[in-house]
Formats: sequence, C-alpha cells, structure tokens
Amino acid sequence: MTTLYVLDVPENTPLAKVASEDHAVTVGKIGPYFEISADAAIVIDRRATGCRHAVWYSSVAGVADGRITQHDKDALRVEPA
Repeated sequence: MTTLYVLDVPENTPLAKVASEDHAVTVGKIGPYFEISADAAIVIDRRATGCRHAVWYSSVAGVADGRITQHDKDALRVEPA
C-alpha cells in the first residue's frame, strides 16, 4: 500500500479533502499528519485543492512504499513502489 504523509495544518486540509474524494484512497490521521493511502497511485489535482504554489510545493512530509512521479503545478502523483 502506497502512503503519502501531509502535515495536518489548515493550509494542507484541502489536499486531504480532495484525496478523500477518490473512493480508492483512504485518508486517516497518524500523529500530526494526514495519512493518505491507496493500493494504486494517489493523484491529487492542485487546482481542485485551491492551494497556492508555496503551500502546494511544501505539503509533502513523506512517502512510504511508493515514489513521487509528478509534483508540479498541475498535480501530485505518488506511484506504488
């Protein structure tokens, strides 16, 4: 299972909300982080989150069992390892 960790602060809440709209993705909490998990790729559209670029590019706290294959002005994509 691929997991993306994002610090749970108000600026990052839209990322978790948009990720949770995908039925294949599970969003939970572990400590001070959102834990966003899926068996397949995790894809979050930046425009859907409404995040400004500075927040967007600083949102990733960590990745487990996967790797970031896209993190640009359009989307964040984490593929399974």
